[in-house]
Amino acid sequence: MGTVRYLEIAAALREAILSGALPVGGRLPSESDLAARWSASRGTVRQAVATLAAEGLIGSRQGARRVVLRHERRHSFAELNSFAQWAEGLGHEAGSRFLSRTRRPATAEEAARLALAPGSAVLAVLRLRLLDGEPVMVERTAYADWVAAEVEAMPVDCRSVMDSLAEGSGTVAHHGEHLLDALAAGSEDARLLRVRRGSPLLRQRHVSATAAGRPIEWSDDRYRAGSVTFSVSNSAVATPLERRTGDR
Repeated sequence: MGTVRYLEIAAALREAILSGALPVGGRLPSESDLAARWSASRGTVRQAVATLAAEGLIGSRQGARRVVLRHERRHSFAELNSFAQWAEGLGHEAGSRFLSRTRRPATAEEAARLALAPGSAVLAVLRLRLLDGEPVMVERTAYADWVAAEVEAMPVDCRSVMDSLAEGSGTVAHHGEHLLDALAAGSEDARLLRVRRGSPLLRQRHVSATAAGRPIEWSDDRYRAGSVTFSVSNSAVATPLERRTGDR
């Protein structure tokens, strides 16, 4: 219930920022005031505020309360795997389809990234992500065994695995590491993304972990060229890595 509550608080604060009710440069109410207003714990309020900070909407100054940085909604990878929320926030229709879900021993890299013993079982998932009905990303993810059964039970067109984990069992990704590179499309990627074999793809690999540092997933996401743009916004407050729609 607490997980759903922080998402509700974040949504309400986001709307206040986007509508201008909380102006750029203005300060957010204190955690105590927000907790009282929403009848929520301060921990739940901190989760909501952290979500907005990850989007780049708010920041903080040393010794001061959180301040509104901008009104436009951007998606930051500090949010971790919220492809659907990012797309829908920009007015796009997000789609998703599980193509396969298979239990198998972890590869050496998967075991290392997920802090597993060599040969431990993982759930290997192949998933196609769409924007406005067009395929834009092929996602290959290895889920740790402790969340595997829950991911297996999700519908084939599950909108967001991480949102479903948060709402279903309270499993929330708080930490992550992202690696960016480029590679040529192989036969499977070319077929799924409707591009020629050898076409350039932008790859984003990431590991997601709980607040306690327990790894949840290790993912290899391959984007069709021109479908999204990744950018780094620098400031004295944070340097969030962001993605936005590119020219298509």
